Amino acid sequence: MVKEAPTGVPEVVAAAPPDNATLALWVWLSAEAVFFASLIGTYLLLHTQTNHGITPQQAFDLPLTFLGTIILLSSSMTMALGYAQIQRGNVPALRRWLVVTAVLGLGFLGFQAVEFTHFYSIGLTLKSSPFGSAFFTLTGFHGLHVFFGVFWLVSLLVYSYRPEFRAEAVTKTQVLGLYWHFVDVVWVVIFSLVYLLGKVG
Repeated sequence: MVKEAPTGVPEVVAAAPPDNATLALWVWLSAEAVFFASLIGTYLLLHTQTNHGITPQQAFDLPLTFLGTIILLSSSMTMALGYAQIQRGNVPALRRWLVVTAVLGLGFLGFQAVEFTHFYSIGLTLKSSPFGSAFFTLTGFHGLHVFFGVFWLVSLLVYSYRPEFRAEAVTKTQVLGLYWHFVDVVWVVIFSLVYLLGKVG
């Protein structure tokens, strides 16, 4: 809970103990981790099956992908900064960091759109080969998770203007932050096992 000191200066508030929403999120994220592990495992089994078409070495542009990775990892930092501010009762600062995090998330999705467009232009599609199918399924599902996270960020931003928000602010921001960090960690694994290993062959 966020409290106001008698002087009007917000007090530092410790993180709320785990509640049902937080525990439910951990259960859900555990299931999501298994889901992504299966997609990554499938990709690793199929990435060499290119049907004599575009290979990972030919398709991947590491500088572009690294830029998208930096954008997404930066959003994890801004989410953490927003959580630190709401622990101090600073709702306006939280709102600013939510906006920055959402913009960075949209920037990552923009990178992904550019990348997918390039892949399609060179003949790498969902149907071109088992490699293409596994790649677009894995990265596409991750992109959907980022999109959902951006929607959640905007929803929390809007909700923060309601009077009852202050009583739930720390927990709601904590739950969103856990989800957003999870999405970022999954991307680090994808970048390492798909892009880096794929490029070096």
